[in-house]
Formats: sequence, C-alpha cells, structure tokens
Amino acid sequence: MVKSVDTADLKSADSKKSCRFDSGLGHHRHSVLIYEITPTNTLLVSVRLIAAWGVDVLEFNCKRAAKNYTEDYEMKIIPASGSQKAKVFLDGRDLDQSDAFGSQRVKSVVLARPNILISIEAKFEPQEVMGVSYPAGNVLTNITLDPVTGKFKKVEKIHGGIFGETIGNGTHTSEESCLPSKMPYKSK
Repeated sequence: MVKSVDTADLKSADSKKSCRFDSGLGHHRHSVLIYEITPTNTLLVSVRLIAAWGVDVLEFNCKRAAKNYTEDYEMKIIPASGSQKAKVFLDGRDLDQSDAFGSQRVKSVVLARPNILISIEAKFEPQEVMGVSYPAGNVLTNITLDPVTGKFKKVEKIHGGIFGETIGNGTHTSEESCLPSKMPYKSK
C-alpha cells in the first residue's frame, strides 16, 4: 500500500531553512524533467516539477501492439486532489464506468518519480454473449508508466468472467509505449 506523506514536519523552521535530513535526489522541491514533445519538431520542453509534480493533467499518446495488430490511443491522467478522486481517460472515455454488465473504477493514481502508478479494478456480472454463458469475474490491472522513456507496463490479474474464459485466468503482463503529447498543465 502506498501512502502520501506530508514532509513539511521534517524540515526545520529556522531562518536558514536548513533540512533535518537529505533523502537524496528528488527530495528538494525543484526538479527538471526534459522530454521530446513531437518527433518531428525535436522541441525539448523543460518542466519544473513542484511538490507532487505540481500538475493537474498529464496527457500521453500511446501505442499498443500485439502480433499484427497496432492501436494508437490518447491517455489523459488527472491525479487526485482535495475531494476529487484520480481519473484516467482513454480516447476521451472515462475509465470509471458502471452498467448492467459490471463496473470498472480507477482505484489510484500515484506520482512516484520517475513513474506513474495506476491501479484499476473491473468486476463483471454473469453474462451471455452470442449464446455462450460466462460466470462473474474480475480483473485487477496495475500499470507502471515511465513518462521519460515511454515504457508502459501493464500487469492484469484475471479471475473468472468472460476474460477468464477467453484470455485465461491468472496474471498477464504486457508492454506498450506512452509518450507525453503535451506539457503537463494545470486544469484551472
């Protein structure tokens, strides 16, 4: 379980703003992340990250490839803030969904430099598709995304349901690529 910790109490309140400890790189408030925005422009953008990255919205262009199939999609990540829970959108579609067939929800988005960690849970009711009956099931998806390298690793734990019957129960791992499509920004 990952917990957010306020480190303000670990800093001395003296006038010299000295620090009681040095946890190494990334401890101080000023970090720089440099990445290429578009391959055609070779435009490099420097993003000043403040506190827990200090951004409200992160957008990526992603590519999934399997055998002879390739899919390009856009992913938007909005980390939790205040009373607003974390949100993830794929091609503009909110991943928090619920209907008669089941539900899917983004459990967490954690900005853990250099990675972004995303946890998604899906539950499926028993269903019949094209005359075939499938039992209830669930899928727990954990994603690790390194926005600098674009490495996107997905680990899915499938138990029952239509996915258990068609893909197979157990742990399935895949890799995709997701690179920032624009500079992270504040939504307000």
